[in-house]
Amino acid sequence: MNYPTLDQVAAADHIQLARWHRFLPSPGSSAIGERNQLAFDAALAKECAIMDTIEIRFHELGGMTPELSRCIG
Repeated sequence: MNYPTLDQVAAADHIQLARWHRFLPSPGSSAIGERNQLAFDAALAKECAIMDTIEIRFHELGGMTPELSRCIG
């Protein structure tokens, strides 16, 4: 699963935010093994900012509920 853009996060509903919250890989994992440390650092910073925004919006909308957890698997 690829990281969304900040615009996609801003437009996402509670269910989509829950999917990202549960299933996105850890920030920076997409660049593990890069020979260039700067590429890893850039991916980590970008994905951390996106994940932080997902978490804020997700919790503002009520976070995880049993029903939502069943819905997304």
